[in-house]
Amino acid sequence: MHGKLLPLAGLYLVQGLPYGLQSSLLPILLRARGLSLTRVGLTKGLYAPWLLKLAWAPLVDRRGTPRVWLTLSTLSLGLVCGLLAVLPPPQAGQTGLPTTVMGLLLLLNLGAAVQDVALDTLAVQLLEPKELGPGNTVQVVAYKLGSALAGGGLLVLFPALSWPLLFLLLAATYWLAAALAWVAPALGRLPWPQASEHTLHSSYLLQDLLAVPGTLWTAGFVLTYKLGEQGAGSLFPLLLLDHGASASDLGLWSGLGAVTCSIAGSSLGGALLARHWQPLKLLKTVLQLRLGGLACQTALLFHLNTPGASVDPGTVMRGAALLSLCLQQFLGGVVTTATFTVMMHCSQLAPRALQATHYSFLATLELLGKLLPGTLAGVLADSLGPHLCFAVFLVLSALPVLDLLLAPSNLT
Repeated sequence: MHGKLLPLAGLYLVQGLPYGLQSSLLPILLRARGLSLTRVGLTKGLYAPWLLKLAWAPLVDRRGTPRVWLTLSTLSLGLVCGLLAVLPPPQAGQTGLPTTVMGLLLLLNLGAAVQDVALDTLAVQLLEPKELGPGNTVQVVAYKLGSALAGGGLLVLFPALSWPLLFLLLAATYWLAAALAWVAPALGRLPWPQASEHTLHSSYLLQDLLAVPGTLWTAGFVLTYKLGEQGAGSLFPLLLLDHGASASDLGLWSGLGAVTCSIAGSSLGGALLARHWQPLKLLKTVLQLRLGGLACQTALLFHLNTPGASVDPGTVMRGAALLSLCLQQFLGGVVTTATFTVMMHCSQLAPRALQATHYSFLATLELLGKLLPGTLAGVLADSLGPHLCFAVFLVLSALPVLDLLLAPSNLT
C-alpha cells in the first residue's frame, strides 16, 4: 500500500499549490493594497476551469492513460509558472490584477483542473476498498499541506522572496512532480482503456452518472456541506484584518496555523476511518460540532464591534480569534476526509469506463459548493453587513446535518 500512497501524497501536495496561492496569498495582498471585499472575492472567479472538469474527464477515461495526462498537465503547470516569473507583481494603487497575470492564473487553474481529474482517476482505480480511508487521508492532508505552503508559508516569506523567485520555485516543483508521475512504478500498472470501454455516448452521460447507486444523495450533500464553513472561513480573516490584525499575522493564523489544524483534523478523520468508523456516522457527529463552532465564531464577530474590543497582541480577543480559526479548520479537516471517502466509495460503484467522469462530477459539485460562498461572501458582507452575513452562514451549515438523515444505505 505504501508504494501507492507515497507517490499519491507527493502529487496531491503539488496539486494544492495553486489553491493556496490564490485563496490565501493573493486575497490578503490585494486587501492590504486597498481593494474592496467584493473585488477580492471576485478574484476567485479564476477558479472557473475547475467547474468545467466534466468537459475533459471523459477524455481521461477513454484516451491514453491517467499517468500520461498527469505528466503532461503537470509539465504545463511548470511552464505557466515560468511565464509568471517574468511578469511584474501587482503594484500598490492598482484596482485589480493585471490582465496578463489574470490570464496566466486562469491557465494555471486549467492545467491544475486537468491534473486533478487524472490524479483522482489514478486514486479511484488504484485504491482497494480497505485502502480508501488511508488513501483519502493522504489525498486531503497532502493537498492541504501544499495549499498551506503556497498560501501562508509564502505570505510569511513574501517580503524576502521576490515575485520571479517565487514562481521559478513553483515551476521547478512542478517539473520534479512531472518526473515523479512518469517514473513511479505504482502509477504505471493501470491498463490502457479497452475498445469496449469507449462505447459510452455523451448524450447519455448525465443519465449514466445519476444511475450509479447513491449518486443523487452524494451530489446533493457535497454541494451543500461546505457552504457555511467556506463562506465564513474566507471572510473571517479579512474582517480580522479590518479590526487591526496584520497581514503577516493572518498569514500565520489563517495560513500555516489554521491549515496545520486542518491537517491534524484530516489525519484524525483518516485514523478513525481506518479503525472502521462509518464515514456517515462520523460526519453526523463532527458536523454538529462544526455548527456549534461557527455559532461561537459569529458571537465573537459581534463582540469585536463593541467599544474597546480589539485583536491587539496580548488581548483575550486575539487568543479567542486564533482558537476560533483553528477549531473550525480542525473540524473541517475531519469532515473533508470523511466526505471524500464517501465520494470515492460512490464512484467505485460506477463502471470502470465511467469512474473518472463520475468522480469529476462529484468533485465539481463539491468545488462549486466551496467556490460560491467564497466568491460571494464579500458581496454579501458589503451589502448585508458581516453580522447578517454570518447568520446566513449558520443556516447553511445546518443543511448538511439534516441531509444526513436521508443518506442511502449503500453508502454506509
